[in-house]
Amino acid sequence: MVNGRLYRKLHRWPGLILSFVLLYYGITGIFLNHREWVASLDVRRTALPEVYSYQHWGNSALKGNVTIASDSILIYGDIGIWVTDSTFLHYRPLDAGLPRGADNRKVFDLHRDRSGNLYAATQFGLFGYDKASQTWKKFPLEVVLKRFVAIETVGDSIYVLNRSYLFKGVANGVNTTFEKVALQAPDHYEKKVTLMETIWQMHSGEILGLPGQLFVDLLGVVTIFLSVTGIIYFFFPDKIKRRKRRHKPYAKLVQINRWSLKWHNKFGVWFWIFLAFLFFTGIFLRPPFLILIGYSKVAPIKYSHLDQPNPWYDKLRDLRYDRESGMFFLATSDGMFTLSTDSRKPQACSVQPPVSVMGITVFEPYRPGAWLVGSFSGLFLWHPDNPRIMDFVKGEVYRGAPSGRPVGVNKVTGLIHTTDGKRYMVDYDRGVVPLYHQTPFPEAPESLVRQTRMSLWNLALEIHTGRFFKFLLGNFYILIVPLAGLAGFMVVISGYLLWRKRFKRRKK
Repeated sequence: MVNGRLYRKLHRWPGLILSFVLLYYGITGIFLNHREWVASLDVRRTALPEVYSYQHWGNSALKGNVTIASDSILIYGDIGIWVTDSTFLHYRPLDAGLPRGADNRKVFDLHRDRSGNLYAATQFGLFGYDKASQTWKKFPLEVVLKRFVAIETVGDSIYVLNRSYLFKGVANGVNTTFEKVALQAPDHYEKKVTLMETIWQMHSGEILGLPGQLFVDLLGVVTIFLSVTGIIYFFFPDKIKRRKRRHKPYAKLVQINRWSLKWHNKFGVWFWIFLAFLFFTGIFLRPPFLILIGYSKVAPIKYSHLDQPNPWYDKLRDLRYDRESGMFFLATSDGMFTLSTDSRKPQACSVQPPVSVMGITVFEPYRPGAWLVGSFSGLFLWHPDNPRIMDFVKGEVYRGAPSGRPVGVNKVTGLIHTTDGKRYMVDYDRGVVPLYHQTPFPEAPESLVRQTRMSLWNLALEIHTGRFFKFLLGNFYILIVPLAGLAGFMVVISGYLLWRKRFKRRKK
């Protein structure tokens, strides 16, 4: 009987508190599992806490810019594509032809070839700008992963990178025809994936493809149902007693209470092992537990979605051509590689720049033989043949990241160049920051800020990871996911043990 009381204590009050948290986890988790399905749905940023505003160009609003004339500049990023002037004061959108929705207009690279044709690498495809109709047109490329990340031209040839393949064609604007190039495995290749990606796909169900995702969606619905029925069973008995004392009708409440308890137990017993697994894996996808697995690699689970024949599946991140050496530099989740224009086999660079586990965000030439590499780890000056790496912001030799720190002081999301040669770093929190000069970057105009939206998927991610509540909890928000995951695991296990001890024996 002592164990039964313990199980009840571990399940009842923690379960009540957790039920309200799990309600939004169940709903947001379903949205997160189907990004493309909800890509056209947005929320006005003006309806969200001020921290989500683009007023200071933070929150990955800008990634870069392309100068197309002395007084005509294109800026791009999560904000989409906008035309501005050399003063960065006046803006108009350049989005005709792009699908509706902030997520559909998320741009990772914008490129202009030597003939003046524009190309955009976006979250869900590659687009070319049709000058005749003044609209963007999507290239019909058959890919599983629709996220395109980089565009580069070498003479008349154009090279485009998505997360798994390299595409090559002769640059001809919207009439360009691309050939898909499958890159070969590098020397000393080991078929491994990050432990973080493995746990992420287990948590989302993607590791088993769409059937796995739909099953996790079902677990989300079950989580919502268990939360609601648990709340009912917690509060209804007292409400029934009060109505009895006042001689008011209570039969309907008794019926609802019994039905809730019956199906709460049934669904809990049917799905407890899957729910426990779901809650437990979730705790490793955010700090502090993320630090334990962030850079670990494991063999992909056999026959799972991660067990791909393509050695570069979901690993390619950026591509830049070095005119000095006539080689490409290829940024991947496995590090930096070189690639010749007539080869399909990347070669690992002997010196690797520091890049956050969240991926590279800036990769551009600085001067011959030197490159600027940015990520949430910071902004660094990288010489591929020189082991000395410079912290570009501090202007000193990089000594390595503090132990256990998943991000750097500068969470770099982009770089902006002005026509007069000034350079600005785009920081996720602080927005646009001058580099080696004191000229402030103009604030985003109010008209632009009012028009910007956040995709429903991104809002669901902010809520699901707990970042949405930072304005209430400060830096303690980081504990929401691990505490909720551990509490959910405990509530599920104790609930199942309580059912075995009370209801199963009673049934016998």
